[in-house]
Amino acid sequence: MRSTDGVLEIGFMRTVFDSLGAGVFVTDTAGLLTACNPRAQELLGRPLEQMLGRDMHDLMHRGPDGGTIPREECGLLAVLDSGRPAEGSEELFLRGDGTLVPVIWAATPLRVEGRTEGAVVVFHDFSLHRDAAEQTAAYLAALEGLTARLTMVAEVSTVLISTLETPEMLNRLAGLLVPDMGDWAAIDVRTPGRAGEMRRMAVRTPGDRGPAEALTGPLPPLTESTRSAVVRALRGGEPVVLDAADLAERPDSPLALAHRELFDRLGGTCAVVVPLHTRRQVLGVLTVARLGPDSSYSDAEVFVLADIARRAGLVMEAAELFEQQRHVAETMQRQLLTPLPQVDHLTLAARYRPAESAAEIGGDWYDSFLLGDGALTMVIGDVVGHDLKAAAHMAEVRNMLRALAWDRTEPPSLIMRRLDEAMTHTSDAPMATCVFARVEGAEGGPWELHWVNAGHPPPLLVTADGDTRFLEAGHGPLLGLSSALHMGLGWPDARAELPPRSTLLLYTDGLVESRTRDIEAGLALLRRHAAALAHHDVEDFLDELLARIDPSGDDVALLVLRTPPEGVGAGDDEAPPQHAHSPAAANRGAPGSRIEGTPVRDTSEPA
Repeated sequence: MRSTDGVLEIGFMRTVFDSLGAGVFVTDTAGLLTACNPRAQELLGRPLEQMLGRDMHDLMHRGPDGGTIPREECGLLAVLDSGRPAEGSEELFLRGDGTLVPVIWAATPLRVEGRTEGAVVVFHDFSLHRDAAEQTAAYLAALEGLTARLTMVAEVSTVLISTLETPEMLNRLAGLLVPDMGDWAAIDVRTPGRAGEMRRMAVRTPGDRGPAEALTGPLPPLTESTRSAVVRALRGGEPVVLDAADLAERPDSPLALAHRELFDRLGGTCAVVVPLHTRRQVLGVLTVARLGPDSSYSDAEVFVLADIARRAGLVMEAAELFEQQRHVAETMQRQLLTPLPQVDHLTLAARYRPAESAAEIGGDWYDSFLLGDGALTMVIGDVVGHDLKAAAHMAEVRNMLRALAWDRTEPPSLIMRRLDEAMTHTSDAPMATCVFARVEGAEGGPWELHWVNAGHPPPLLVTADGDTRFLEAGHGPLLGLSSALHMGLGWPDARAELPPRSTLLLYTDGLVESRTRDIEAGLALLRRHAAALAHHDVEDFLDELLARIDPSGDDVALLVLRTPPEGVGAGDDEAPPQHAHSPAAANRGAPGSRIEGTPVRDTSEPA
């Protein structure tokens, strides 16, 4: 029975050996193959008779390049010497057709009565698993690359919107591209308003080392016939990829030579030149280069650079339009805000501070002029709106007020009524606020303020010893509502004495109101600072007042009058006796009228 049981056991083991879904072969102590199951024959593409008796290592163990591996480095044979099991997944077996198959394997010493008689090796085809792993690794690498590019685009977008100063923005942009997108980056732009002129605005290298700064500055003009990458990008509006052969070509124009100088000074074996463009225009080019001998740019990298350049072009165009609008608006303001007259010993000064945004330059104005009856006028106003159209309406309302006030001698209330009617019937100007005042008095004083207020913040009177009060009388509706005509409302005349050495301040609401502070708090702040500055001359008074309050978000106009000390008047030796009826008074401009940071022309000729 034992014999029969043994035969059955051997038969069962043979069936298991032949039926395993894994390749199995057995070696003796010398590494010669003594057994090999059908699955192993299938995986290796070799019949049994070609393997039995052959040295397993010499027959099938190979390196990644297909070459043989030194016997002492064979992990499978090491089992025979160490007597300990081993496994691995980095081995390659040579198939009968000469191809290599990656395998995952496990080897175990074959022991008989305590002696090692050989080894049993079990292995699987690992190619599908390896391909899947390699594909997963490739996907992960691609995802990491995409994430890095998206992060860079996000950082670039932050830089582009962080400043409206184009040189600073371009310099920071070039710095962000090094070293991730290239070993150096340069940006050349067209000079606005000058056809064909170019300027290199930024050159960045790792750590800003090397001759980068020396390479910035004016460039040769654009030429018609040239194959320069700069010109091709500027005119074609598409990226230009340069390889070593392109960079070896001889420059055919001064601009191409200037572009080649970048590579001569900084090096480079490949580069991408992308246009900084919008739908309307190409504003410049961005050049990014790499130095490695085997470097190149993938299609994905060129796409990212082109997208970054497009974003930069949009910001550059916006900045250009911003500057143009600001220039137009400030030029208009300079022409409208005329120099101030100087009458008797009265001192006038004014300031105009544009808003922080070009879109918010517009409706505020101040004015002062002499009337035919000798009275000095003071005007402060604000037309609804914050744009160039508001500035144009401001000019219209200002000139109407000048004409109406000069036309006949009338109290301020009648002047304001006629202005409201004129705006209603002859103008498309929107609503406006305004303070119109006459400074009246005999030569040498005393002086009196005669005024009306059409919905404007009240004037502030500051005495020589720092007492302050808002002149809240004379208040009426806004201009442009036809209130006086249809509702029977008007602007009551108001009067107040102007003490010696007192300061009268007219201002627009941008001084006292902002997004972070309501008008009541702003008025209290103005009153406190004005009292503290009562002893300053009018120029310092205005400058220091603006510095302390630091208004933002809206344009601001200020007009201030200072009366002389008591007893200073006609015939006084300290100053020439000027008064309202004096021709000299009408022809003398005060130096205190200016836009913030920009002096206004010192003449009393009409704007």
